[in-house]
Amino acid sequence: MPLLINRRLTLGALVAGSLLAGLGTALAAPAEIRVDWATYNPVSIVLKDKKFLEEEFAKDGIAVRWVQSAGSNKALEFLNAGSLDFGSTAGAAALIGRINGNPIKSIYVYSRPEWTALVTRKDSGIAKVADLKGKSVAVTRGTDPHIFLIRALAAEGLTDKDVRFVLLQHADGRLALTRGDVDAWAGLDPIMASAEIEDGAVLFYRNAAANSWGVLNVREAFAQENPEIVRRVLAAYEKARLWSIEHPKELAALLEGAARLPAPVIARQLERTELTHGPIGAAQKATLVEAGKALQQAGVVAKEVDVPGTVEVLIDPGYLKPGL
Repeated sequence: MPLLINRRLTLGALVAGSLLAGLGTALAAPAEIRVDWATYNPVSIVLKDKKFLEEEFAKDGIAVRWVQSAGSNKALEFLNAGSLDFGSTAGAAALIGRINGNPIKSIYVYSRPEWTALVTRKDSGIAKVADLKGKSVAVTRGTDPHIFLIRALAAEGLTDKDVRFVLLQHADGRLALTRGDVDAWAGLDPIMASAEIEDGAVLFYRNAAANSWGVLNVREAFAQENPEIVRRVLAAYEKARLWSIEHPKELAALLEGAARLPAPVIARQLERTELTHGPIGAAQKATLVEAGKALQQAGVVAKEVDVPGTVEVLIDPGYLKPGL
């Protein structure tokens, strides 16, 4: 009988030890944090250059890996694949990502930009959205410029079937417009500002209210496993955002170097970029609900999707520490 008891005790100890080991693994801090930087997110440039994250996590032995995002679509791809923990996108792009099953949370506002407009050449004969009927437009699917274009067409009673979409990344879209390969382009700063200043491109349709917020997203699983790390990342982001506001000339110089664009182009981009926000909440929810419903009316988002409910799931203001 004692032998049986000992065996049971030994088995129990082994099971308990395995559970504790598994729990320890689940709660262990990650070896590195993967964060994106993007020329459409000036605060990320400052964060990377000033090494605020590296300083914050040095004592924990946690490395920071920087990954460039060429657009919201790329940031969302990286987040969905698990190759990014934190990614910069437009709010509306994050909403579409969440609707399509990308398990992300939008946790912070890095800017309120007017970073997209509809762009054409001076000699194209296009002066208004209605003129796009039957024309070709370069656009990057899944980004704010794409959503902006869809909404602009819908307001004129047009759909993507009335226009020929040419799917290109933002820089290639600018090049296609300049070469005359397309009639128009759904632009994104700072590439759009460059086309405007250097190529004489015309922003023939602007609507600042239809530009959605610049938001920082986190993989939901990462946030659930590492809530305190997420809070510390956002504290560093806030430090970078406030530094950006206090040092506009230095911000412009850093962005100029990262984007490899001349000072007048960067100045134009920053004219259209407001950095006075940080916390995410009601204002962003209202904007995204409006954008989602407009996309439903345009047939881009299925009618059965609960847009307000999805927005509630997407936006999580709880990770920014009070007082920041």
